[in-house]
Amino acid sequence: MTPRWLTPDEQRAWRAYLAATHLLEDALDRQLQQDAGMPHLYYSILANLSDAPEHRLRMTDLAEKTKITRSRLTYAVTRLEKDGLLRRENCRWDKRSSIAALTDEGMAVLERTAPGHVETVRASLFDHLTEEQVGQLEDICTGIARALEGQDAPRPAPDEVPWRRRSSPCS
Repeated sequence: MTPRWLTPDEQRAWRAYLAATHLLEDALDRQLQQDAGMPHLYYSILANLSDAPEHRLRMTDLAEKTKITRSRLTYAVTRLEKDGLLRRENCRWDKRSSIAALTDEGMAVLERTAPGHVETVRASLFDHLTEEQVGQLEDICTGIARALEGQDAPRPAPDEVPWRRRSSPCS
């Protein structure tokens, strides 16, 4: 099978995308490390919990919202739990699951860190886009995410999206 090589336009777009996403993630990580001593992923976990009812989510739902593997989430939650920013609870309705719950300390960290985080997002991304480009960015990213999540396919295979992957058969 012959590879479908990128056209020159696609190659430039791909490289621009890579440069922008790597630089954006680096800017977010630097700001969050400076202001909260945590990487962007950990902040995202706390932010997702803050948006959830009663600031709690099943671990599988949290993995889906953060778009990471369950094993990577478990590692991050263990660290955040050790820092007192969240706690794990038994799931009352599903004995196989556990719940991640945001603590008061975790909420305080979010409230203290959010203004700097939002300013970094704005300065790094949105200040460089027109209103029309913001809409286009949303449409493009939504389309890519839907395709990668298998939402446009009849049924995605269990391991095709990160939160369904397991690092080993025993996890």
